[in-house]
Amino acid sequence: MPADDEALFALTTPGAPEATPLAEPVRPNAPLAVRMRPRNLAEVVGQAHLLRPGAPLRRLAEGGEAASVLLYGPPGTGKTTIARLLASVATRHFVALSALSTGVKELREVMNDARRRHDRQGRQTVLFIDEVHRFSKTQQDALLGAVEDRLVLLVAATTENPSFSVVSPLLSRLLVLQLQSLEQEEVRELLRRAVKDERGLDGSVSLSPDAENALVRLAAGDARSALTALEASADGVTDTGATVIDLPAVERAVAETVVRYDRQGDQHYDVISAFIKSIRGSDPDAALHYLARMLVAGEDPRFIARRLVVHASEDVGLADPTALQAAVAAAQTVQLIGMPEARLALAQATVHLAMAPKSNTVIVGIDEAMADVRAGAVGEIPAHLRYGRYTGARELGNAIGYRYPHAASDGVLEQQYPPDDLVGKDYYRPTRHGGERALSDYLIKLRRTVRGE
Repeated sequence: MPADDEALFALTTPGAPEATPLAEPVRPNAPLAVRMRPRNLAEVVGQAHLLRPGAPLRRLAEGGEAASVLLYGPPGTGKTTIARLLASVATRHFVALSALSTGVKELREVMNDARRRHDRQGRQTVLFIDEVHRFSKTQQDALLGAVEDRLVLLVAATTENPSFSVVSPLLSRLLVLQLQSLEQEEVRELLRRAVKDERGLDGSVSLSPDAENALVRLAAGDARSALTALEASADGVTDTGATVIDLPAVERAVAETVVRYDRQGDQHYDVISAFIKSIRGSDPDAALHYLARMLVAGEDPRFIARRLVVHASEDVGLADPTALQAAVAAAQTVQLIGMPEARLALAQATVHLAMAPKSNTVIVGIDEAMADVRAGAVGEIPAHLRYGRYTGARELGNAIGYRYPHAASDGVLEQQYPPDDLVGKDYYRPTRHGGERALSDYLIKLRRTVRGE
C-alpha cells in the first residue's frame, strides 16, 4: 500500500465502538497525513451520514454484514481508509489494487487466491480497487462472479459519477456510498489533533489562530491537503528554531497567492456566492473581480466552470438560450486546455452570463413539476400516448386515437398530453425578459391550439 494513499479524517462520532486496529505499522518518517490516518472507527471524523448507528458503512465496519460497496466522492475524502477499516474485521484479508496498473490476468489471480483463502481458512477477502472508473468493461465484468458469490467483499472507489463510469451489471451488485468533503470545523479539529498527537507533531509547535484559519480554508475540505500544508509549515518553523506556526510561516510554506485568498477572510463558499450573485445581478465587473480572486488563489477551474453551467440554466434560462452554450463551451475548454489559457474562456462566459437577460422560469418550472410528482400527482398516461408497437397493445387501447402533429399544416394540433389531473397546469411561465418575450407570446398561441382553448 503506497504511503500516500488517501486518509479519512473526521470528528469522532459519539459512542462509536472501536474496530480492530490495523496491524500494518506506520514508518516514523512517513508523511503526517499517513501517520494521522484513523486506526479505528473511534478516530474517524466526518461522513456522519455513513457512520451513524445503523448506517450501512458502520454495519460493514463492525462486521454486521458483507455487502460490496462503491465509494463515490472527491479526492482526499478517505476512500482507502474506509476500505482498510472494513478489512480490519478480524477474519478478513485485505488486498489493494489500482485500476491504473491492473489487468484481467491480475484480477483473476486475486480471485483464485481469494477462493483458496476462503476454502482453506474460511477468511473473506476485502478487495479494494482505486479509480475503478478507469477499468474497461471487460475488467469490470471480470469482477461480477466473485462479487455475486461474495467470494470477495469489493470496495471500489471512484471520483466519477458511477452511473456513467461503472457498468450496470456491476453497479447493481454494489451499495453506492457517496462521501463528502470535510466541513471547516472538522478540518480544524484535525489540525489541532495533529499538532498535539504523539503520532503527529507531538506538541513541538503551536498553531496561531490566523494560521489555523488559513490552513482550514486552504484545505477546502480535503484532510490530506490540510495536513500536508501543516507539515510543510511546521518544518519551516522548526528549521528557524521557532515554535509557533503563524500566518507568515504558512505563507512561506505554501503558494503565497493561495494564502492571500485566505488572508482576506474570504471563505471558499463566500467568494463563489459573491461571484454568482454578481452575475445574477448583471454586474460583469464585480463578477470578473471575484473570478480573478478565485483564479489567483488557485481555485479549481473545473469547480468555477460547473457553477457557470448551473447558473446558465438557473438564472438566465431561455431569456438567452445561448448562455448555456457559452458556459458548456467554457467547461469544455477547461478540460481540453487547462490553465492558464482557460481563464479566457471562463472570463468570456462570466461576462456573457452577467450581461444576459435573466429568467429563473426554468428552475421554477422543473421544481414545481417535481414537487407535484413527489406529492403523488402522476395520474394515468392518456391511452393514445402509450406505446403501441407490441402484440396486444391495441386490444388494450394503447396508441389508438393518437394524432400525428406533422400532419397538421403548422405542426401543432389539439390533443391532450398530460394526465387528466394535470390538464391546464402551467409549469413554464416565461417572463418578458430577453428572448422569453417572444417565447411568451408564442406559448400563449401554442397552449390555445393544443388545449383547444
